[in-house]
Amino acid sequence: MSKAFGGVSALADVTLNLSGGRVHALMGENGAGKSTLIKLIAGVLKADSMSVEKNGQPLSVNDARDAHEAGFRFIHQELNIIPQVSVAENVLLGRDLPRKLGLAVDWKKVKTLAEDALAFLGATHIDVTVPAGDLPAGDKMMMKIAAALVSGEQSKPVLYVLDEPTAALTGEESEKLFDVIERLKTKGASILYVSHRIDEVLRICDDVTVLRDGEFVASNEIPKTSKADIIQAMTGRNFKNAYPKRETQVGEDITVSLKNVSTSNLQDVCFDIRAGEILGISGLAEAGQSDLLKLFMGIGKIKTGSASYMNEALPGSPSEAWARGIAYIPRERRSEALCLDMSVKSNIVLPHLSEYGFYAKPRLESEDALEFGDKVKLKSNGVLQPVGQLSGGNQQKIVFARGLKGDPRLLLLDEPTRGVDIGAKYDIYLLVRELSAKGCSVILTSTDLPEVLGMCDRILVMQHGRQAYLLESAQMTSADLLSYFFTDNEAAV
Repeated sequence: MSKAFGGVSALADVTLNLSGGRVHALMGENGAGKSTLIKLIAGVLKADSMSVEKNGQPLSVNDARDAHEAGFRFIHQELNIIPQVSVAENVLLGRDLPRKLGLAVDWKKVKTLAEDALAFLGATHIDVTVPAGDLPAGDKMMMKIAAALVSGEQSKPVLYVLDEPTAALTGEESEKLFDVIERLKTKGASILYVSHRIDEVLRICDDVTVLRDGEFVASNEIPKTSKADIIQAMTGRNFKNAYPKRETQVGEDITVSLKNVSTSNLQDVCFDIRAGEILGISGLAEAGQSDLLKLFMGIGKIKTGSASYMNEALPGSPSEAWARGIAYIPRERRSEALCLDMSVKSNIVLPHLSEYGFYAKPRLESEDALEFGDKVKLKSNGVLQPVGQLSGGNQQKIVFARGLKGDPRLLLLDEPTRGVDIGAKYDIYLLVRELSAKGCSVILTSTDLPEVLGMCDRILVMQHGRQAYLLESAQMTSADLLSYFFTDNEAAV
């Protein structure tokens, strides 16, 4: 497989062999060519050159229909759904809906097919009749996975391509997915598993192929490789420590103070954050983590209790929050943070336009975009390149560049490294440490427990919107932290 864009090679003569009944990991840093490879075998992009064989026989994959008829099913990282229509309709999206006598849609059959597919995932709690946009992020991913498992099709699935499927899932949901993958293996399906989570790959995959800068680097059976080998192949360098250590002490000044705060989604939240401190917010899915972050952006109304930022009331709107030095990195970068059709420059300066005065100043905006793009080690073809053309990791770096430009006193991070490779993750961790050293307070939520433990000074555990525990992270293991998710703290009720 080979593909170039504007004379720049994105994939150069890469060969991939997938076997039935095995899970094959595809790894590499953002921009390594993984997404291009997936789009080629999905028929979404036309290759410059590509030869495909299925069971030893030549196969033409010229478009998405060819790929579907060949039995290829794709579960993408980005949650591209139609939020206004039902879960059932989203599950069957792109398929001919069952009909009664060939005429009216058989909605009962549609509902049954969607429910059966979700049941195969163990996600029977999802109501297939509700609008898909009402689901939490984890359930949306379950819905997308179920769409690839719908039975009753003419073409039998033989290959499942999963692109960062656990990025939006909790540990419990991920375990259900792993069980499904094991069942698909026993049925003889091939699974191409794309993930940046090396521990996950080592646990559930049988083989691994690594790409770097669009070229094949290595391929091996999992028992014959190690985490260090994979990191070396992906980056060309070794990482002795996954998380940069704190080099400075936390300050004495209080940046944020919440005293028994309750909102429509939160209950009795009480903590202070000092200058330079990194506070982790953890818990099961939809326990209130994102609601807490959005409170500082002026989204959500305090019903009881009191809260302050820099000894003043919390901002009343996102624009006021940005103006007062609060930077927000949301969970869903494509739907909540970026304007994909707009340029790198426009996305970086978006919440800071008032700084340029009444008239637009394109030259100054470009200079700022270049400066802060360099600070986050952004890889692009210039500040005028549309953001939608960049890899996920570079898109995330643009959101960070936007935050840095505001010289924040408080940085809000909601799953900041979701779908980001290990090299880009480390760059992000360094940025967070540098801001912390300058006295910026940080609130970080993540489903990656080692990330929370590796970066945070203290961890606030939430249960059903209620603050359950406030813990010191030192010497704590992932198992220790996870145990608090399921242990009720009667004193906090």
